Amino acid sequence: MRNFSNIKGRGSTINPANRFDDTSIHDALYLEDEEMQGDVKTEIIPVYPKTMINKVTNPDVPMEYSMNPYQGCEHGCVYCYARVTHNYWGYSAGLDFETKILVKQGAAEVLEKEIRKKSWQAAPIVLSGNTDCYQPIEKELKVTRSLIEVLYRYRNPTGFITKNAMILRDLDILEEMAKDQLVYVNMSISGIDETKRRFLEPRTSSYKNRFRTIEKLSSAGIPVRVLVGPLIPGFNSHELMDIIKMSADSGAHDCTYLPVRLKGDIADIFKDWAERHYPDTADKMFRLIADLQGGDMSDFKYSMKTKGKGNWSKILKQQYVLAKKKYFPTVEPFEFNRSLHKQYKTGQLSLF
Repeated sequence: MRNFSNIKGRGSTINPANRFDDTSIHDALYLEDEEMQGDVKTEIIPVYPKTMINKVTNPDVPMEYSMNPYQGCEHGCVYCYARVTHNYWGYSAGLDFETKILVKQGAAEVLEKEIRKKSWQAAPIVLSGNTDCYQPIEKELKVTRSLIEVLYRYRNPTGFITKNAMILRDLDILEEMAKDQLVYVNMSISGIDETKRRFLEPRTSSYKNRFRTIEKLSSAGIPVRVLVGPLIPGFNSHELMDIIKMSADSGAHDCTYLPVRLKGDIADIFKDWAERHYPDTADKMFRLIADLQGGDMSDFKYSMKTKGKGNWSKILKQQYVLAKKKYFPTVEPFEFNRSLHKQYKTGQLSLF
């Protein structure tokens, strides 16, 4: 495995070997060294799913069902827990994850068949449980848009997890869904320093645009919860309270926080990234992260509820509790409306 200099618009420059394929050969790039300062093109790979709705069985992940129009993500977030899932498709969790994007063909038609079944009972489906449904290629392909149109047509409750202001493109539908309490948005924000973001999350929306997006969504009656994180000790953890304040000022409905969690290949990718961009503090940062995880970076499991271990975990929790009390003193509970779907699936009103 070779290391290279920075690649324009990409988080990783390495391709760790696929853990399911001992015979695979993984180099960092498909270009020669002297060409590496340029952009690396995204390869779109069509796949043909038999199902779109995924039942979430992990008790630590707070969602019933998820749906992913894409596998792999151009956002290039170096810490992304979904990177290791690219191994299941035969690719590396490194640069492959950012440049080889699997696009689900006929996704809307497959989804419509599933939710029209008599066996389907209205339940919130979260876009996306794995990679961002509003990553850059969505602007052109509009797979997410087609899925939302189906979900709204059948009045099925829908959640979102994103870090892209592109969600505002679909404000026309989301605003209508909000009138019937059918939509909830989770906006991920890891900091306030734009210079750091460009290295950490190279193709995501700027923090400024994300706060502006929260404001516009909230003004349209769409509740937004801010996912503050991942918080990285020695890098962005000190910004937790500022992020929560700015979220409240932007009209967010609620907030929570997520400490960084580096597992398996992601730990190697992050370490290489830190040594390239922050060589003076990389070792210290990595030691603090290891302490936050109890020293174990070999486990590939991920939990959205995991808040870490040790002193850093306590510090983050104390800061969060203080900020939540100050900026979100009261949070109205949100419940999805599950009562409309049956009527819109069958075209008949229910007597009960």
